[in-house]
Amino acid sequence: MAAAIKELQAMERHLQELGEKFQEKQKDLQKSARAREHLETQRQENVMVKEELDLLAEEANVFKMVGPVLVKQDLGEARMTVDKRLEYINKEIARYEKLLADGQGETTKVRDNIQKVQGKYKQLQMALMQQQQPR
Repeated sequence: MAAAIKELQAMERHLQELGEKFQEKQKDLQKSARAREHLETQRQENVMVKEELDLLAEEANVFKMVGPVLVKQDLGEARMTVDKRLEYINKEIARYEKLLADGQGETTKVRDNIQKVQGKYKQLQMALMQQQQPR
């Protein structure tokens, strides 16, 4: 009976550790989701800038904010900069989507493990209770 009690205590500690790990994974997922949302906002802003630049005539003046100063920039250079920025943002979004998918998988594994240990814990509790009942 003492061995079963020790096993229950060990399972309780293990469940506590798994719970902490699950919460950590959830926090990581939330952080990645926020970063991905931020990138999506940046992408939308850059798509709008690209659309506006595409509407301009080749001889149009384009200015870029550098600190507190507007600096004249070549239209072709501005378009190229926005295209490269969009390419980078799209790669980062894809990276975060993979992180999110992987994180979801890891979180699911931890949750499944918690459920499995909880099941064993309940079985052991029931067995202990049955042993303690007078016959």
